[in-house]
Amino acid sequence: MNDYWCIPSKEDADFVACMEDVLDVYELPYDPMYPVVCMDEKPYQLLDDVRQPLPVRPGDNQKTDSEYKRNGTCSIFAFVEPLGGRHHVGVHEHCTAIDWAMEIKYLSDEMFPDAKKIILVMDNLNTHKAASLYKAFPPSEARRIIKRLKIHYTPKHGSWLDMAEIELNVMTRQCLSRRISTLDKLKCELSAWEMERNRDTAKIQWHFQTGDAREKLISLYPTLSSVTF
Repeated sequence: MNDYWCIPSKEDADFVACMEDVLDVYELPYDPMYPVVCMDEKPYQLLDDVRQPLPVRPGDNQKTDSEYKRNGTCSIFAFVEPLGGRHHVGVHEHCTAIDWAMEIKYLSDEMFPDAKKIILVMDNLNTHKAASLYKAFPPSEARRIIKRLKIHYTPKHGSWLDMAEIELNVMTRQCLSRRISTLDKLKCELSAWEMERNRDTAKIQWHFQTGDAREKLISLYPTLSSVTF
């Protein structure tokens, strides 16, 4: 929840509407035919050692020199089904519309090919649009994929409402808190991490509900004039 304290400083009806929409999604009961999936992405810098680390000794941590070499950047796409415990990580050299579209096709056809509708929660990045699928696939294919999705966007300054951000934080602690020098090595490491997460059917329990929002974030809700309903 990196930007929790970046929520609007005053009432914001747009924020509230998006927030309550996402919170309603999180209260849906688990249904494998209508899986709720959260998606997020992050940049990652590939780093290599300039000097070889010292050999690890029993009972001691590896000694790594502070100097490092930059080997470029890439983008990591993370998908998590909080209630079903399904996970997927994709690594791309870039984070273009086409990269996102390829990951969405994987979500549709590989992760949940039998689902009637995939309920997708993500932030409103400019590439996270139906239009991106038309940049990657023929119109009939783009439309086929879009029709399998029901998209819910988190509000601006509300990425903490995306459970895939929790997934990325776990990934960083367990897999990325060290230097990884090449794209191939990163893909290999994250593939192994993904397999372990799926093997463990790691789930996310979300506790923040609409009632909590209306109490703790009351300052974001518009003040209503006296109106008879």
